[in-house]
Amino acid sequence: MKSHDEFLQMFRKGEEFTKELLKENEKLRYRLAEAEETLKQTSDDAKVKLYEDRIKLLDDELTSLKERYKEVEAENKDFATKYVEVEEENNNLANLYVASYQLHSTLDFEEVLKIVIEIVINLIGAEKFSIMIMDEKTNELISVKSEGIYDTEIPSVALGQGIIGRVSKEGDSYFAEEISYSDEIDFEKPMVCIPLKIKEHVIGVIVIYSLLIQKEKFTNVDFELFNLLAGHAATAIFSSRLYTQSERKLTTIQGFLQLLKDKPA
Repeated sequence: MKSHDEFLQMFRKGEEFTKELLKENEKLRYRLAEAEETLKQTSDDAKVKLYEDRIKLLDDELTSLKERYKEVEAENKDFATKYVEVEEENNNLANLYVASYQLHSTLDFEEVLKIVIEIVINLIGAEKFSIMIMDEKTNELISVKSEGIYDTEIPSVALGQGIIGRVSKEGDSYFAEEISYSDEIDFEKPMVCIPLKIKEHVIGVIVIYSLLIQKEKFTNVDFELFNLLAGHAATAIFSSRLYTQSERKLTTIQGFLQLLKDKPA
């Protein structure tokens, strides 16, 4: 709605500017007619002086009109840039809405992880990254799913250790100040690290080591996508993990009861 109002406002400005140009044109015609009438009644020297004065006046008015035109043109360019940004953000949010629906459409833990991987590739444009989950017994982050790297290559990280451990402990996202591209991966210096939080409780992190798309810096749209994705992914992963664990326990209990039932008296 805000972008729509800005567009109407810019359109009205253009309309007003056009009307002003027409008025100025009408004034100039009137002055020219006055000048011609005056010239008929004056000497040659006076005519030359009058022409010079009129030309200077017209030059000044033309310069003023050019400056105002440049201002309006600059505002239009600024509006066009903002409009493109808003459209891009709307498209990304629409894609995220669809992705979040997919995330919450299943309670299978492995399926949820697969969906998160696809979202990070398609929406964020990540090339090499990992989903790390906190092991409550050891207080270590362990890679449960990755892309572009093997899980076995990714070292576990203790709570509070390095960038990844600090993100998991404090719950604040990390973004590298400079985006660099290299074939070598430094597991201690990720490009992005996003905490997966349920309220204030961090259950894991999404760690991105490199991007498919060449970027000089992250935009506001990127930050919003990271935050929204992390929130939806955290809820889906947490729920599916609990469900999968409860299903396993239920299967174990049912098997044990069946054994007792089948045991001869």
